[in-house]
Amino acid sequence: MHTDQLKQIRRDLHRIPELGFKEIKTQRYLLDYIGSLPQEHLTIETWKTGIIVHVKGTVGSKTIGYRADIDGLPLDEETGLDFQSEHDGKMHACGHDFHMTIALGALTKLASDPAEHHAVFIFQPAEEGPGGAEPMLQSNAMKALWPDEIFALHVAPELPVGTISSKPGLLFANTSELFIDFAGKGGHAAYPHRTYDMVVAASSFIIQLQQIVARRIDPLDSAVISIGKVESGTVQNIIAQKARVEGTIRTLSPLSMDLVKEEIEKIAKGTEITNDCKITIDYGANYYQVTNDDSLTKAFREMIDHTPYTYKEAPMAMTGEDFGYMLKEIPGFMFWLGVDSDAGLHQADLKPDESALEIGVDVVVSTFSHL
Repeated sequence: MHTDQLKQIRRDLHRIPELGFKEIKTQRYLLDYIGSLPQEHLTIETWKTGIIVHVKGTVGSKTIGYRADIDGLPLDEETGLDFQSEHDGKMHACGHDFHMTIALGALTKLASDPAEHHAVFIFQPAEEGPGGAEPMLQSNAMKALWPDEIFALHVAPELPVGTISSKPGLLFANTSELFIDFAGKGGHAAYPHRTYDMVVAASSFIIQLQQIVARRIDPLDSAVISIGKVESGTVQNIIAQKARVEGTIRTLSPLSMDLVKEEIEKIAKGTEITNDCKITIDYGANYYQVTNDDSLTKAFREMIDHTPYTYKEAPMAMTGEDFGYMLKEIPGFMFWLGVDSDAGLHQADLKPDESALEIGVDVVVSTFSHL
């Protein structure tokens, strides 16, 4: 597939970003394209708004999977591109349009010229939330086409085009959303003794949260609790009856994630008693750590060393990716693909360099042949 064809597919997909489990147009576009390919070696299954495509290998001694996420983000695009999002308040600001395009490019190649091993292309919905990987793994469609090994890529705006980056072992953290609602008793600001002030309750709670990482997590481990949003009150002279706190938890081990949540709940119970309020905690979407298989990642690096591309050892990051659930069940790895953008992931002006598309296809096709 030529670069111009890849660019056109990417731009088509970039125009129609959709949120998790609502990727109706995206699924239709993908199915129409996949249906235009030679069908002799293909088996196609759908699951909700996702798609799984099996490509029969020439020998088929094992099955190798490749995951591409397909959803967008709730963000107003500010790129000014001719092909920017046609859906208000939604944008492919995490590169999933690139991920899908590269998957289609690789699938196009293998549909006509299969690799030795069976290939499974997994177009996964809802990576950004509420999380599609874990329920997709449990689906009959996935179980019917289960791979022996699996890999995925993610665009890296900070890396130049032609750079591939990964590492054995832990790559991304365990992550959890955090939504906390406080309910007390409002009233006139001149009579605080008649109220249960949720501004005070939420403020006290937030301060105590910071003690968890400082005093409950092993200093040789790592954890982050960040509060990004606080809402409370209506006007300056009414004591707030309600408050809402929103944040994120990130840890480098599942045990630390459990410990952090346990401590949050202890603080919540204490805050309820001391502030005469009711606290409700919702952990939202939770993502399991991305842990790359040592031997498969090593084999991947050795393959890249025999290409024109540059391999760079990746650092661990506190970012989250629900591909971790797939790696929990299936040995594999994830790697970064350099796309050289001044703006980073989840930014409204992200502009990945489209010359990276052809490189991505080449690396994915080569990986199917060398694992």
